[in-house]
Amino acid sequence: MRSASLSGERLARRVLLGAIAASLAMAVTVADAQPAASPDAANGRRLFEKDGCYQCHGYAGQGGRDGARLAATAMNAQSFVRYVRGPFGAMPAFTAKVLPDGELADIYAYLKSLPAAAAAKDIPALSRVREK
Repeated sequence: MRSASLSGERLARRVLLGAIAASLAMAVTVADAQPAASPDAANGRRLFEKDGCYQCHGYAGQGGRDGARLAATAMNAQSFVRYVRGPFGAMPAFTAKVLPDGELADIYAYLKSLPAAAAAKDIPALSRVREK
């Protein structure tokens, strides 16, 4: 009788382990099916300031002496990430450990939300200087 009881326990244990494995597999599949959070431009602005990007690129991404103009960048998201991870020139590299992909996506969304710079001819002060 003892061996029948033992095999019943083994069967019950196997069934339980199989059910747990199936539940975990289903949970992973459901988690994979969830859409990624869309980039948040407001958070991107906060990160752009917090991480010091503004120091070289300006608060509005207008560029400056030490950094390129980033407002309304023509770079796609993939190129932007690639450049931030391995820049050339004086810009330091920002690894995924320092600036995770999600935060970098938010910063990119912020930069894409900025308006393009006005043409020189459309800036009254520059037009007046040019006329002199």
